[in-house]
Amino acid sequence: MKKSLLFILSAVVAGLTACEDKIDLNIAKGTSYPVLDAWITTETGQQNIRFTMSVPYTDDNPAPIIDDATITLTDLTTGTSYPFVFKDKMYSYDATSKPIGVVGHAYKLHIQYKNETFDAYDSIKRVPQIDSITYEFKKKEEALSGKEGYYAKFYAKDLAGGTDYYWIRSYRNDTLKRLEDNFSVDGSFDDGVADGIPFILPLQEGITDYKKPFLANEKVIVRLSSLTYASYEFLKQVNDQVNAGGLFAKVLENVKSNVENTTANGKVRILGRFGTSAVSKAEKTIIK
Repeated sequence: MKKSLLFILSAVVAGLTACEDKIDLNIAKGTSYPVLDAWITTETGQQNIRFTMSVPYTDDNPAPIIDDATITLTDLTTGTSYPFVFKDKMYSYDATSKPIGVVGHAYKLHIQYKNETFDAYDSIKRVPQIDSITYEFKKKEEALSGKEGYYAKFYAKDLAGGTDYYWIRSYRNDTLKRLEDNFSVDGSFDDGVADGIPFILPLQEGITDYKKPFLANEKVIVRLSSLTYASYEFLKQVNDQVNAGGLFAKVLENVKSNVENTTANGKVRILGRFGTSAVSKAEKTIIK
């Protein structure tokens, strides 16, 4: 036992002191699953759903795209159905003239794939408007991160009454690549702490990437999205998986999906999630 423990400790120390060594891991590929990325919002414009096959963790190749499914969204409140058509590597519905997401409405996503059927449900909750975005230039010695640049904050106030779950995502210049993801309950971090208050300071400031703060003439973009409790829990777990790292990181695992195989004796399992959100968006260009 002592010899084994000594070996483990020696391996840990070696790993910490020789970080440049390349290690090839022989990891089993495992099973490949269909993965759904479907998030419907209250925004106008094209609504997209991505349906792919999972790839091994160590595989750098892009996920294979599934192009032979039939996907339909149904507004259970009104009974209106929206067929999503496969084009340009994804399933899409053009909601330019009228949004298909409505606050207070419930939705079902129906999928037909490999002769089996799948259903998933979510509803759209309310969201407050973003009041404004501000920024402040900080020198290296002034910033806690030691990085010189512009640090942005957004201002919004939680809607009073009831418990509201929010997803805060920020971007730099465009929405092609996210900067930060944060999650909130009633403008704070935990349930039952507050209600109807302005979002707390750590959330306001959380839209800036502290490793690379904004520069002059760059655009700060913030999206504040409403979530159901189930979607909130799902996204938090996904965020923890994506950002897991370090010596004592958690082992990666598949986060539970809300897509249910409704076929008798169905064999196929779909990962991912169908979710819905009301969205409040704001942006501001930094002027020196």
